[in-house]
Amino acid sequence: MIEYGQQEQDRVILVGLDTGEEKEFEHSMEELKSLAEACNKKVVGIITQRAPEIHKAFYIGVGKVEEVKEFARTREATEVVFDNALSPSQIRNLVKELDLAVSDRTNLILDIFATRAQTREAKLQVETARLKYMLPRLVGMRESLGRQGGASGSMSNKGVGEKKLELDRRKIEHRISELEKELSNIASNRMTQRKRRDASNIPQVALVGYTNAGKSTLLNHMVDLFCKREEKKVLEKDMLFATLETNVRYIETGNHKPFYLADTVGFINKLPHSLVKAFHSTLEEVLYADLLLHVVDFSDENYKQHMAVTADTLRELGAGDIPQIVVYNKADLCGVTDFPVVKEGASFASGHSDARNPVIYLSARDEQSVRGLVRLIQQIIYAKNIDCTLRIPYDRGDIVDYFNRYATVEGREYREDGIVMQVNCREQDASKFEMYLLRDDT
Repeated sequence: MIEYGQQEQDRVILVGLDTGEEKEFEHSMEELKSLAEACNKKVVGIITQRAPEIHKAFYIGVGKVEEVKEFARTREATEVVFDNALSPSQIRNLVKELDLAVSDRTNLILDIFATRAQTREAKLQVETARLKYMLPRLVGMRESLGRQGGASGSMSNKGVGEKKLELDRRKIEHRISELEKELSNIASNRMTQRKRRDASNIPQVALVGYTNAGKSTLLNHMVDLFCKREEKKVLEKDMLFATLETNVRYIETGNHKPFYLADTVGFINKLPHSLVKAFHSTLEEVLYADLLLHVVDFSDENYKQHMAVTADTLRELGAGDIPQIVVYNKADLCGVTDFPVVKEGASFASGHSDARNPVIYLSARDEQSVRGLVRLIQQIIYAKNIDCTLRIPYDRGDIVDYFNRYATVEGREYREDGIVMQVNCREQDASKFEMYLLRDDT
């Protein structure tokens, strides 16, 4: 099957192989087109093949390679992009047969990440992933690769091309080592910041979900409502992987039930393992969360597949068992007008019917929606709060101040022997100040 697009400069042809194992093959090809366009490439055609298995040498069949070559010639294409990751030998063989630039989905995603990266850490993470992707694929020398000398065991006995290849490998390995060392230092600094947040006993919530589902929009509207500081907002744009950095914001609603909210990098189908590994230190914010907000673009007809991809990625990170709220965003585009709509105990996603999580339908741009979500968040993360009464001596104003800041004070009475406070607080706070608890109304 061939689909035609407009002829423009920087033209690419997309190629996909349907072995029958991928349920949403057509969606995967549509997503590949979006990735190519996000890299400023113009798609001039899509070629697909249905076959029982991948061709070891060319990924697609030999006859299909000839078809791609002829189609590329007629459409004046400059590059061919494959939907799945290609092996180094497949890239080498395809480049030789097609005489065109050849790349795959992984390479497109790496290109997008490289373009979107803004912070020093994100740039280091992307460069690390790119170099690890390149290392086994140093196959561009082709005809320039010289013949190996008669002896073995010494770099001096290798041909010119092989010497260049060996030097390139060493340079890349050395650079990867440097990058990982610098990233380790950054990770240590983040761990220090995380320990400070942990010491405050304030719950931590993380936004997770498929790319472009609306996570950053949701964070920004919470910042608008509860922080009112423009500089605390993050990039919000209708594009793939608009945000690569993990941004943590302090959300205080005024009812003494604050929480930290972390916005994380979006997931995507067939997210390269090298990227997951490179961004692992950033994504660790998810592992330390008390609650996850799984944001879903409810208006996307493939939202169930996106949910399954997110669930699989969370399990890969070791965060599959953290409590979640499933946030069906953009519900206004599906006819829902009365926000928010909350359902308790709704089934999670296709393939995960045994998981039960609160579900909320909303629009991240709607104030009532955001306030409703915050109330639901607080109900869950503060569910173990308890009501208690304490009698605090007048010389312990620090304790009074502590409960004013970190608990809901429901009553206060000044007596001769101290201040009696009725509070709704965390169990650990009640235990911490157990000596001041009143067991009865005395």
